[in-house]
This record gives sequence, structure tokens and C-alpha cells, in this order.
Amino acid sequence: MSEIPEKMQAVVCHGPEDYRLEEVVVPTPGPGEALVAVEAVGICASDLKCYHGAAKFWGDENRPAWAETMVIPGHEFAGRVVQLDDAAARRWGIAVGDRVVSEQIVPCWECRFCRRGEYHMCAPHDLYGFKRRTPGAMASYMVFPAEALVHKVPGDIAPQHAAFAEPLSCSLHAVERARIQFEDTVVVAGCGPIGLGMIAGAKSKNPMRVIALDMAPEKLELATRCGADLTINIAEEDAIAIVRDLTEGYGADVYLEGTGHPSAVGQGLNILRKLGRYVEYGVFGSEASVDWSIISDDKELDVLGAHLGPNCWPAAIAMIESGRLPMDEICTHQFPLAEFQKGLDMVGSGRESVKVSLIPEAAV
Repeated sequence: MSEIPEKMQAVVCHGPEDYRLEEVVVPTPGPGEALVAVEAVGICASDLKCYHGAAKFWGDENRPAWAETMVIPGHEFAGRVVQLDDAAARRWGIAVGDRVVSEQIVPCWECRFCRRGEYHMCAPHDLYGFKRRTPGAMASYMVFPAEALVHKVPGDIAPQHAAFAEPLSCSLHAVERARIQFEDTVVVAGCGPIGLGMIAGAKSKNPMRVIALDMAPEKLELATRCGADLTINIAEEDAIAIVRDLTEGYGADVYLEGTGHPSAVGQGLNILRKLGRYVEYGVFGSEASVDWSIISDDKELDVLGAHLGPNCWPAAIAMIESGRLPMDEICTHQFPLAEFQKGLDMVGSGRESVKVSLIPEAAV
């Protein structure tokens, strides 16, 4: 292991659409903490929302920017342990040189939600890369606080694949919320990183069929490789009619929404059967309006939200390690940290990539 330098490169948020690559001091871990050399950090829709500032993202000036200024972004990552004390090593079961990931939220372990085991809804809600007290991973090094949830990842997995444990855990949590049963017809809207993970997770529950919806043929092809039994290009086909034909006119049992597009909400309510289950995970850029009578008087639907990936990280890591997912086709683009703007712009375009990652150059 090389000597830890005094300075490192990091992306720093100075405000909406003002992210800068700067030289900053390498953080020093405190008692019970770990210093980690970042090997890969993914860019997701939440990062893009923060970059543009919530007010511009939503078109609502009453909404503040999502991230604090002078914070290092990045909440989905993998890296190598370079420094830790005995307390951290015992708590997390890790050692210097191990490849590790940390769950995106650093719980307080004291609020009502944490005390009930619902740590993903922790009241202070300190996620890496959103607040100054929990700097993120768009840097050469980062610190895992003592309160963090840390998991070891096999060292032979590519760093960008290991970092995909974060979005995959989110997908699996949405699948858990759906309570999928053997005879279910499951529809997944969107074949981006979250949707592809939903497809793989839903397929692992062995329902009757998993159907993927998207407008991009290449993403629908990737959905098939992730486990979809049927794909529907909603730009060319009537998804509601097709699903009803497959289900004797009833509709789907489960709808998992992973696009964040307002039109996908009404689509889901209409594609579901009576007493069906709708799970929302998308990050929306504008408000969605629907006919609530479909939810209540017409169908008596269960409409569920899903947030983060509580208790799903070991399963996500195991799924990546198993080779069941076409990880090279999912993790499509990797850029050096200095090209963070190129990465953000590519994610923002929506059609050029699936998962974009930045690869810092830590001296380890």
C-alpha cells in the first residue's frame, strides 16, 4: 500500500450547475472510522437533480437546491480500505486492502426510525454526497463514519460493477415492497439502471412473467438479458392492451415504476388489475397528476413508495458476484474524475448510456 498523500482531487459543489474539480486535503479518519481509496463512483438521477438544483429541476423556485454547497458529491461507490483502527476493523469485519462499499445513508441510530430498525428513513437523513458532514465519493479518498453500514466486496469484481451494488440494492428493495407471488404478472417501467435491477430482482422471485417497458430497443434487449420474459416498446405498441390480452383481460398484478416520467404513473394505474400493487421508485423532474378514483373506487390498489435499499445490500452484492447480470453492458461508460462534467452531461442526455461511472486516481 502506497503512502497516503496530503492532497487529492475532488469534485466540489459550489451551487447548482457549479461543480468544480479542486485539490483538497485528504480526510483523516477519526476513532472507529475508515479511510477508503475510491475506485469507482456512479452517477445517478439524484446526482443530476442536485447538480441542476431542485428548483430548476422541478421548475419550482420554492424548492431549494438538493445538496449543500462545498460538499463532495457521490453516493454509489466502491473502494479499497487504506486506513482504519481496531474498532472499525472489528465492527465491519474488514482490513486494510479489502474492497468495500458503504450503504448510501449514514444513520444516526438514535431517532425513532433507527430505533425501530427502519434506518433507511433516518430522520437526519445523512446521505453521502448531500451534506458537508458526510462527504461523498467523487474524490480520490473518502471516510466511512463509525455509524456507517459497510460491506466487503470480492476483490475480483470490477470497481464500477461493485459500485452498482447501490442502485441494485434500491431495485431489490422495490421488489421486496411489491410482495411478488408465483402467479403474478409483473410489469417494470423503464430499463435504466433501476429498472434493470427491478427486472432481475423480480425474476428471482419466480413470478408467472416479467414484462419490461421502454422506448429504446437497445435497453429492451438488455432487459431480456436481465430476465424479462417479454419486452414492449411503448413508442410502437399498446402496453395496456398487450398486458390485458396476456391476463384474460384483468391486467398486471404488480407494476414497478423506475422511469420518473409523469406519464408512467397513469400508465401503471391503468395497466394494473383490481387489487393490484403499484411500487414507485422513480426520481421525478415534474409533478404527476392522476385520476385518484382509479386507485380507490375503481380498483382498490396498493400504492407503495420505495426509498434506498435497506437490508438488500448483501443480496445485491451476491447477484453481481454470481454473474447473472450483464454488468459490462449495464456499466456502459467510465470516465476519469477530471471528466465529471462529461459524465453528468451524458447521464442528462438519457439515451447515450445506461450506467456512467467516474474512476478517481487514488495513490494506493
